[in-house]
Amino acid sequence: MPVVVSDAEVTLADVLSLRLAVDEPLADGAELVLRNRATSAESRVPLGRPGAEVRDAALAVSLAPLELGPGRWDTYLQQGTSRTRLRSVDPGFSLDHLEAYALSRRTLAYRAYRTRNGFLALKIDDARPAAEVRSVWFREGRFEVTGLLAFTGLEDDEARHEARLTLNRNRPDAELSSAATVQGVRFHAALSLCDVIEAAPGQTGTWEPSLQVRGVSTPLRLGSRLDDVDGKRRRLHYPAAQIDGVPIRPCYTADDELRIEVGG
Repeated sequence: MPVVVSDAEVTLADVLSLRLAVDEPLADGAELVLRNRATSAESRVPLGRPGAEVRDAALAVSLAPLELGPGRWDTYLQQGTSRTRLRSVDPGFSLDHLEAYALSRRTLAYRAYRTRNGFLALKIDDARPAAEVRSVWFREGRFEVTGLLAFTGLEDDEARHEARLTLNRNRPDAELSSAATVQGVRFHAALSLCDVIEAAPGQTGTWEPSLQVRGVSTPLRLGSRLDDVDGKRRRLHYPAAQIDGVPIRPCYTADDELRIEVGG
């Protein structure tokens, strides 16, 4: 039986909400199967049990009680001995929704998305408080960055919070910091590129930025994950600035954390 997901999202309450286009009603005993792509571990949800509702091929499944771990989970519909991987026509992406979702303090972050070959999957990440980068640029001899504080539990209001941007590097050890602006959950920070060069003259290397915010217990790493672009190190390339003849540019790590590369 052809089954296509026409609408998919994880709500702010961590409920997987799906609408299915089906040729005929689901069979008694049908199950939604979530299968971890790396480990092949499975979680089965009988459609119709408490926590899962089926009405005219619409269903809602509360994800937290399933105790799914971080990773990518493919979705299947099991009916008797027949298992069908769920195709999807919904890209499952809304930047506004992802920002709203990130305002709550969480331990896990769930996201429904369409794979490159057109199937529905779940992406589950540890939801550590972080500084989510929205824009980064070099101008007038400065490194500047703006973004959103994610999973901190702070209110998206007009309140201002004392904050500092810090850059750290190893070999040799060095640290720079400057005051940052945080209003509600929106931040803006800047730091002189000349200071970066002078902190380790003649040394190539990579600097790691973080944001310290009063009211948040740990420094927040700067990264970019609340979008549909995975693997930014391969896909997103910034032009290098020249400071006293030394090239310097922003870049991303393999897990989408922001870095500043000097030299090379």
